[in-house]
Amino acid sequence: MISWLGREPVFPAPETALSNPDGLLAAGGDLSVPRLLAAYSNGIFPWYSDEDPILWWSPSRRMVMFPERLRVTRSLAKTLRNKSYEVTMDRSFRDVIEGCAAPRDGAGGTWIVPEMVEAYCGLFEAGHAHSVEVRMDGELVGGLYGVALGRMFFGESMFSRERDASKIAFVHMVRHLQRHGFAMIDCQMHTPHLESLGANPVLRAPFLATLREQIRYPQADAMWTYHYTNDPS
Repeated sequence: MISWLGREPVFPAPETALSNPDGLLAAGGDLSVPRLLAAYSNGIFPWYSDEDPILWWSPSRRMVMFPERLRVTRSLAKTLRNKSYEVTMDRSFRDVIEGCAAPRDGAGGTWIVPEMVEAYCGLFEAGHAHSVEVRMDGELVGGLYGVALGRMFFGESMFSRERDASKIAFVHMVRHLQRHGFAMIDCQMHTPHLESLGANPVLRAPFLATLREQIRYPQADAMWTYHYTNDPS
């Protein structure tokens, strides 16, 4: 049986999550900044739909990216070289999360409900959530957002309005995090997209061990000042 959360921003031990692969741990509570920080610090994240209470998860296996293992295919490398684009960080957080929340072809809805949008915008204002934006001809065409604690980045979602735009955002983010000593990127759930970029599944125990070590490091706010322009002409 899962736990029902009270008013205090505390969670059961993530190891007590249900044994199914998704690892449902708890329900209820809120999406306040203290609650979200407590969750991410323990390898827990919210994921639910409009008709559900807030649900909290700690999968028994989760996708992670070790920055040094980033995989860039020949076709993606060609895109990175030959397309005209601009990459920034933390310039348009709300636009990025709303882009991630927008309906997608073939999808039956979104888990990024309005309450979630506002909660992560609050986390951004508090300095813990971050976005990567990709623009072409001045228009936002893709990006991603997530949460950073210490030397851990917790990726939440990405979107594309142009071919490979989310991959451009991901590659720039991973390389930037590697330059700043980040050890691991939590990608949460398996997708073929993430696997193609070099993400791999790990068991909960080693994931939590790395997490608890890496979140203790300080983080420089200035690292989120980023602006790159690719002009192949």
